[in-house]
Amino acid sequence: MITELRVDDLALLTALEDQARSGISASQLQAALSCQQTCVLGLWHQKALVGYAIVVQLLFDAELQAIGVLPVCRRQGAGDALMGAVLTTAQGWSSERLLLEVRVGNLSAIRLYQRSGFSEDGRRKGYYPSCPAVEGPAGREDALLLSRVL
Repeated sequence: MITELRVDDLALLTALEDQARSGISASQLQAALSCQQTCVLGLWHQKALVGYAIVVQLLFDAELQAIGVLPVCRRQGAGDALMGAVLTTAQGWSSERLLLEVRVGNLSAIRLYQRSGFSEDGRRKGYYPSCPAVEGPAGREDALLLSRVL
């Protein structure tokens, strides 16, 4: 089941992000839950929060800011379910496109986005700070800019 999360879900969301490691801080999660132009979707399995997505309503478009799923729940359709809910949310806002950026090394996320109909619009060279698994100039990693017409 997917529901829209509220401010009182912050502790559960923060605990999930601590394991999902999507790169979103507790203060960013709190800000997202408090913003009227942002929708934070939670994926529940029984009574446990196992995944989340943050999508922001822009003037003409929407932006997917994060998807996080518990490691034990990955590769079981959680990302696809969250992406479907994000697309439904953005379409409900009458957004023209859904935008996102992703590390070039995040191959599982890139596959999810490709399955969901996203195409590459460009790259930001050296955008992301170093990551232990990344080798390259100063350890920085490029961002892929993706979009999908709604």
